[in-house]
Amino acid sequence: MPDPAYLVQILVNGLGVGCIYGLIGIGFCVIYNASGIVNFAQGAFVMLGGMAAHVLYTWGLPLPVAGVLAVLMVAALGVVIERLVVRPLWDRNATLFVIILATLAVQIVIERATLILVGDQPKSLPVFTDLPPIRIAGVAVGYQFLWIVGTSLVLIVLLVLFFQRTLVGRAMRACSINREAAALQGIPVSRMLALAFALSAGLGAIAGVLLTPTQFTAFNVGTPFAISGFIAAIVGGFGRPFGAFLGGIALGLAQAIAVVAFGSGLKNVAALSVLLVFLFFRPSGILGTAK
Repeated sequence: MPDPAYLVQILVNGLGVGCIYGLIGIGFCVIYNASGIVNFAQGAFVMLGGMAAHVLYTWGLPLPVAGVLAVLMVAALGVVIERLVVRPLWDRNATLFVIILATLAVQIVIERATLILVGDQPKSLPVFTDLPPIRIAGVAVGYQFLWIVGTSLVLIVLLVLFFQRTLVGRAMRACSINREAAALQGIPVSRMLALAFALSAGLGAIAGVLLTPTQFTAFNVGTPFAISGFIAAIVGGFGRPFGAFLGGIALGLAQAIAVVAFGSGLKNVAALSVLLVFLFFRPSGILGTAK
């Protein structure tokens, strides 16, 4: 039987990865709530966040500045994608299926462009706090883990306040409930869609910047992250940001347990198993109503 401290260590690591999955899942929910679109380019935003921060850091910028600029750049790219890809299809009343396929094509284009520009070698970033890990009863808690968990919780609180206390946040919620009625009330629905893409891309980039110091990033890591974030959003109840965050944590812990019990080769099997369990027994997700 594995050492208890080792098991706790694996669960701690799973919690950190789960927070990243949760942020990606929230990105899915933000766009879905504003438009009904499932944006499968979300994984590319995660990859670009870490990759852009790495490039800016190698150019000599301080790490905090590189991270912030990377997030802003990816958020701006989210608006560009909405304007050049999603908006024309939206204005032509294309089906959601066509728009979803377009976002998948964007994911592939971004991956190929990244491969051409920066190559296929993995990239990394230094940890934000270069200190020895904190050791508690044989369990090592790295400062990067604290950065991931702390930043994720702060973002959750800020998002809740944004959607509940600000006029823009309430307008986005109104668009998610009924876009036609929101437009009749004078809410610029198209502008809300652009903002949703910027917010979603920014969240994905933050996840990428936080994660890259703990594991390498490369041009092709976006798709696995998109799948994990999508599963987290479904497990949490699609369209519920906080539920997506809880779903990401559940997914990260499930993968960590699967690594201990069955080996790393079955980590993705565990993720799909969690998805199937929820689809069969609780399709409305963690925060949904049981059926």
